Amino acid sequence: MTTLEAEFLAILRCPLSLAELVQDGESLVSKDAETRRRYPITDGFPVLLIEEAEELSETDWGEVMNRCCSGDKAEA
Repeated sequence: MTTLEAEFLAILRCPLSLAELVQDGESLVSKDAETRRRYPITDGFPVLLIEEAEELSETDWGEVMNRCCSGDKAEA
């Protein structure tokens, strides 16, 4: 699994909502509850193209936020 460095992840933003992103396995997920986008990480590089993103269901997005944002608040 590719693990992005914290400093790199801290500067990345969702191109649709400009929200912070969290890493969930081989993808990055927007912390924006309205758009709920997941972007792939391909060959170690985040693919932050809106047309390559997947919109998560509210349930799936909530599970990712619970798993990845221990103590953080997702943007509602």
